[in-house]
Amino acid sequence: MRFDILTLFPTLFSSYFEDSILKRALGKKLIKIHLHNIRDFAKNKHHQVDNTPYGGGAGMLLMCQPLFDSIKHVKKHNRGPVIYLTPQGKKFTQAKAEKFAKLKQIILLSGRYEGIDQRVRDTLVDQEISIGDYVLTGGELPAMILIDAISRLIPGVLGKIESAQEDSFSQKLNRKKEYPHYTKPSNFRGLKVPEVLLSGNHQEIEKWRKKHLG
Repeated sequence: MRFDILTLFPTLFSSYFEDSILKRALGKKLIKIHLHNIRDFAKNKHHQVDNTPYGGGAGMLLMCQPLFDSIKHVKKHNRGPVIYLTPQGKKFTQAKAEKFAKLKQIILLSGRYEGIDQRVRDTLVDQEISIGDYVLTGGELPAMILIDAISRLIPGVLGKIESAQEDSFSQKLNRKKEYPHYTKPSNFRGLKVPEVLLSGNHQEIEKWRKKHLG
């Protein structure tokens, strides 16, 4: 899958994608991530990308021109939906992650300041997504969250696809919680792993897990 991210702060992403599972996914070319600095598309002398809102009010808005031109540029290579990360969007869920994971391409627009000019939202944005009912300083962290949640559902990204299918909130299993997990040693300072999990009896283990879903 190809992700194109439009942001004013591309360097915020680099360390997150240089470790662990996402690094391996990039190395295997299971996902591709392209970062685009919105400021590079500003045509004014000072590369200004924001301005005061008409009608007054606090804060600044990202202007039409840099956003229109940056999205137009990205769409030459990525035909996926443009997703704007904003607290006003529809809440991101595991069901949405599973739906997005079936796509080949996605464009993520990270806002800043008080948001973006409404004309961009009306004409270029396909979906608005929120990661929760709170406000952040920008859309970069939400973009990382979407990429992480979507990427782990792509075959080959995790060691076993079952790891993703058995997650909390997985639509495949229609459940919201996980059962308790244990690993070695079986006895740690008197705290013991339930005997059934050591029995090798997979039928009984499955029964125990269903009973102990959180």
